[in-house]
Amino acid sequence: MPSKQIATSTLWQMASQITMAALSILTVKFVAIGLTKELAGSYNSAYGYLQLFGILADFGLYAVSVREVSKAKDKAKVLGALIVLRTIILMISLSAALLFVWFMPQWKGTPLPMSVLIASLVPFFTLLAGIIRTVFQVQYKMHYVFVAEVTQRVITTALIGSFIVLGVRQSTDLQHLHMMLFFGGVGAFVLFAISLFYGNRLMKIRPTIDRGLIKDLAKKAAPFGLAYLCLAFYRQFDITMIALLRPDFQLQNAYYGFVVRMADMAFLLPTFLLNSILPILSERDHKGEDTRALLGKTFIAILLIGVVAFLFAALWSRPLIALLTTPQYLSTAMRPGSDTALRLVSIPFLLNGVILYSFYVLLNRHVWKRLTLSLFFAAVVSLSLNFILIPIHGFVGAAYTSIVVHVLLAAMLLPQALKEMPMRLDRNLIRQLALFGLILGLGLSLFRPILVNELSTVIGLIAMTVLMGTLAWTLRLHKSLL
Repeated sequence: MPSKQIATSTLWQMASQITMAALSILTVKFVAIGLTKELAGSYNSAYGYLQLFGILADFGLYAVSVREVSKAKDKAKVLGALIVLRTIILMISLSAALLFVWFMPQWKGTPLPMSVLIASLVPFFTLLAGIIRTVFQVQYKMHYVFVAEVTQRVITTALIGSFIVLGVRQSTDLQHLHMMLFFGGVGAFVLFAISLFYGNRLMKIRPTIDRGLIKDLAKKAAPFGLAYLCLAFYRQFDITMIALLRPDFQLQNAYYGFVVRMADMAFLLPTFLLNSILPILSERDHKGEDTRALLGKTFIAILLIGVVAFLFAALWSRPLIALLTTPQYLSTAMRPGSDTALRLVSIPFLLNGVILYSFYVLLNRHVWKRLTLSLFFAAVVSLSLNFILIPIHGFVGAAYTSIVVHVLLAAMLLPQALKEMPMRLDRNLIRQLALFGLILGLGLSLFRPILVNELSTVIGLIAMTVLMGTLAWTLRLHKSLL
């Protein structure tokens, strides 16, 4: 498969995420304006809680589905079996999530149980759409994903924004919270419907009840499902631990939850790049071809994404949070705010891509035991540190835990990935990356003092986007990475 198709597929996914990120800014802003911090905390807590069960429901099926469907002779049959398996696991996982949240004594009398029930529509339809996404991934037709995802986010943002247009401000009305969560479910259903419509144009999408095939796929996915679960515990469980360990969890997750949602967007970009490369990497590796140059370029591209995310989060944390939320979420002399959390998680932004790169290399080589053990260790460290630090420091303790765990995992997994599949790094490409990061960091630092309001921040973002585009073109990064 030519590198042009990989690049096109990745660019469509990145275009989708950039557009969705812009719409997410509006959504987060609308929630911050429309609800009190307590209800906004419940909104964030509901989605944060469901993320763990969503990853459990994924069960590693997406990564395995891309590999299995791409090499299958009867692609429609394999996809149909994956749909059945995904539905079964999804129902079990979400049922467990709802059962748990309704019976926890800490959460009785709070808005969280009903919020989780309504918000569960989002992972239900999103994960069903996710397995259909395999069709677009293996055929490199990711523009359909762009249409589906952007339409989903436009609808959700418009519906939530309608409350703001109607004059809802700092509402304490639970119905407003519930409707905002329900609007997310409406958007997720639209995502599923559009994905199914376009997917059927490329491949016959029908459930396939083949017990032998389903069992075989479950066995292949299970090790990586366990790995994804461990990944969820170290990356997604902190919001739920805050809800379990802090009586003021609504306020804590109001500050921290918006940053976690930003982090999810930053974490997705390298995932999409790796999803685009996995089919060709698997094919070349299976044929015994040299993959070192491909892996080297992939690693540099992932570092490029991480460097950009790190620099913006570290240097522009306060103006970005002011743009995304409202001034009440900013740090004061009396307490840390969302900008403190964003500045701290800038380090995980940088290291996440390294971890995911290693994850996918080990996934490709079926080295699941070492991968799972490493991630299990990270999950234990994360749970232990969060249990100690969250009661004392709240979300700041969770952010420090994230830093420690990401440093440990990057140090553990990258050497394993390099040993399993060596890469070849182009020195000229390394110099280009270093120069890009240095100039962007300088530009962000020089621009920061004039970011005094939302308008100036928007102008600054446009200016930095132009700067990044100019740098990439001048340094010929786009040529070097193809």
